[in-house]
Amino acid sequence: MRQHIAKVASTCFFHLRRLRKIGKVLDRDSRNRLVCAFISTRIDYCNAVFAGLPDSTLAPLQRVPHAAARFVDDLRLRDHVTESLMSLHWLPVRERITYKLCSLMHGIVHGHAPEYLTDMVVPVTDLAGRCHLRSAQDGLFDIPRSRTAFGSRAFSTTGPQP
Repeated sequence: MRQHIAKVASTCFFHLRRLRKIGKVLDRDSRNRLVCAFISTRIDYCNAVFAGLPDSTLAPLQRVPHAAARFVDDLRLRDHVTESLMSLHWLPVRERITYKLCSLMHGIVHGHAPEYLTDMVVPVTDLAGRCHLRSAQDGLFDIPRSRTAFGSRAFSTTGPQP
C-alpha cells in the first residue's frame, strides 16, 4: 500500500505544481474548485481500501490536502493550515476514509448500494441462531473474522464495524 499511496501523492503534487502556475490569476473560489476537481477526487477514489492503515502509511497522503489548502488560501510554507482546512470544510484523510465507509454502509442499509456490496455484508438477523440476540435487534451486521491484518481491512470487515 505504501507504493500505491506514494504514487497517488506524487500525482496529486504534480497537479498542484501545474495549478500553481495559473494560481495567481484565479480567485479563491476558482482555486478551490480546481483543487476539488484534480486533487480531492484522486484522494477520495477507492480510499476505503486504506481503512485500518497506520498513520505513518497515510502521512504522505495527508500532506496533499495540506499543500492544496496552502494553494487555495495562498499561504506560505510555514503557515498553519488548520484554519484553512476548517474554512474549506475538508476532512483529514483518516476521516475521509471513515466517511466513505459510512456512506457505503448507509447505501447498503437503505437499499441504494450495488448488489455486489450488499452481498458482502450480512445482517445478524439473517444468521440462524443469532436472530434473537441484541445485536440483531439493534440492526447490526455480522463481522467476519480475519487471520491477517490485510484481511481485516477488507470492506466486509471494516464496513459493518460500529
